[in-house]
Amino acid sequence: MRFGYWMPVFGGWLRNVEDEGMPVSWPYLRDLAVDSERQGFDLSLVAELNLNDIKGHRAPAADAWTLGPALAAVTERLELMLAVRPNYHAPSLTAKALSTLDLVAPGRVSLNVVSSWWKDEAAQYGMPFDVHDARYQRTEEWLTVLRRLLSEPSVTHHGALYDLEGTVLEPKPAAPVEVYMGGESPRALDVIARLGDAYVMHGDPPEVIADRVRRISELRAAAGGTPMRFGVSGFVIVRDTEAEARRELERVLDVRASPEAYASYQDFVRGSQLEAELSLREYSVSNRGLRAGLVGTAGTVAARIAEYEAAGVDLMLLQFSPQAEEMARFGAEVIPRFR
Repeated sequence: MRFGYWMPVFGGWLRNVEDEGMPVSWPYLRDLAVDSERQGFDLSLVAELNLNDIKGHRAPAADAWTLGPALAAVTERLELMLAVRPNYHAPSLTAKALSTLDLVAPGRVSLNVVSSWWKDEAAQYGMPFDVHDARYQRTEEWLTVLRRLLSEPSVTHHGALYDLEGTVLEPKPAAPVEVYMGGESPRALDVIARLGDAYVMHGDPPEVIADRVRRISELRAAAGGTPMRFGVSGFVIVRDTEAEARRELERVLDVRASPEAYASYQDFVRGSQLEAELSLREYSVSNRGLRAGLVGTAGTVAARIAEYEAAGVDLMLLQFSPQAEEMARFGAEVIPRFR
């Protein structure tokens, strides 16, 4: 099992807590990355959004492709998974950035390829926006071009979206760049099974994850690909007792602590078909983080992670709040159980 974490480029993960003590500042993010290597973490995902969808559009959000090289320069072992949305980046220039980053951090830079979903952000930033199936058409062509550039002496490509004529890209990365992808629609799963190296899922219960691992493994085999790797996201609360963990969970779920958060939650409930308790859990923590059930003592959380491992998962991609303190606790009390 490998352990990764979301770099807090949005200042936190909780929609109902305005200040989580996680500033969007270089000293804070730098120290998290440096300390995480000592704590036993293997990987950090640097997400890409130009607007902050957790704390509000006017809240700060750091740019992944500016922050990534800085983090690479101050770490020695940490894998940096940089999110990239094909409608925001030319495949040729992304390939060039990756080849240069490999000089700074050889073999330590990977991609999280995200088929962009946020129409309003694209409009604000003047970028093209594709409806659902067209997103994956773009992703498919984009990834095809990128992989050719990173491996072939020169590339000529005339496609629906990209045209390249005899393109030379040097230097090449020393090793193939691993591609992580997520998605649940039939079109997404088709593209992931054919073009991805690893599939990252929201933290549904282990039995649900096991079924998903089986299904995409079958799609992968049918496409003639090598076995994939599998990751699961989740939000972690570790405390000395189950009662303490439950109290912290109640704090996380308390949308009434913020009038703005409570109003937003009411809108969320009106627009969803979830039961109230489930909708509260879905809303309060970003990326459906509480679905994973990583709440309790170190032993309880480790046992849950072991269930995911048995389901075929080899990467836990975790969120914490406040991040520095909770990552230190997790590194001291949970990670050693898997080493």
